[in-house]
Amino acid sequence: MAAITAKETRRGERRGHGINHKSECRQYTSIEQALGDALAAYGVTGLAIYADGAVHRFDTTDKAKGNRNGWYVCPSLEVAVYGFWHTGEQHTVTTGGKADPAAAAEARLAAQRAREQRDAERRAQQVKTAEQARRWWATAGAADPSHPYLTKKRLAPHGLRQRDTMLLVPLFYDGELVNIERIYPDGAKKALFGGRAKGVAGLVGKLVDADRVLIAEGWATAAALYEAIGVPVVVARNADNLEPVARRLRQRLPDNVAITLAADDDRFTDGNPGTTKARLAALAIGAKVLMPTFCADCQRCTDFADVVLCRKERSL
Repeated sequence: MAAITAKETRRGERRGHGINHKSECRQYTSIEQALGDALAAYGVTGLAIYADGAVHRFDTTDKAKGNRNGWYVCPSLEVAVYGFWHTGEQHTVTTGGKADPAAAAEARLAAQRAREQRDAERRAQQVKTAEQARRWWATAGAADPSHPYLTKKRLAPHGLRQRDTMLLVPLFYDGELVNIERIYPDGAKKALFGGRAKGVAGLVGKLVDADRVLIAEGWATAAALYEAIGVPVVVARNADNLEPVARRLRQRLPDNVAITLAADDDRFTDGNPGTTKARLAALAIGAKVLMPTFCADCQRCTDFADVVLCRKERSL
């Protein structure tokens, strides 16, 4: 746990998920003042601070309004702990000097209490979101094959459902529907708020009796691959989720079922996250990686859905 003790923190420059503090020694007259200065370095100002031992949440400046990703707790009038859920940062601040052993112990307990409260809130929200997803799925109709997104991608619905203008992609965890990804007519995609994200997946095709399964990021890529080669494709939604999905799928399927990672080639993005994380996921389960092949002069395509659509357009 990082500690900021009895110092006046000024606004620094963000570096990744951290911050570069410039400080000078200073005694604070209250923990509220010390914590206020520490938070100001992250752009959080005007926050009412309560030294009441309870965990308090606040919005961070790098996320949309209402995100409540920041938290703090003042277990005593000399010590405060604060952090940011989305970056994993956690810091301790005191009114002056180094925290004594008792104050340090209070800070550790306060941080643990904050984590437990956050975990409980997250689990409760996941249950609530799963219930919403099941209601939406049960009351939605079959997807319109002429939906603008399907028309643009030249894909069949493959079991998707539709609510108003939104296509619904069901997302499962341990065989249960726990979330839904919404695809809007303009192609924007968004899961339901607060639902489980890590390890959840959709599916195009059927896993029953399959001897080979592909894992792809997006639904359109999965649908394009399924239409092209007839192999079931698991939808991981994004590059970060490829490895969690791959690990769970490998545990679930018989050893004789081959799993292949169908990577996006984010060749125009620094670090090529699609390819990099697909290879890491494949390495984690001993699988192969399938890469899209682009036309020699193509400066647009990055995934299998793009390639299929591009070739259809060129054949006209």
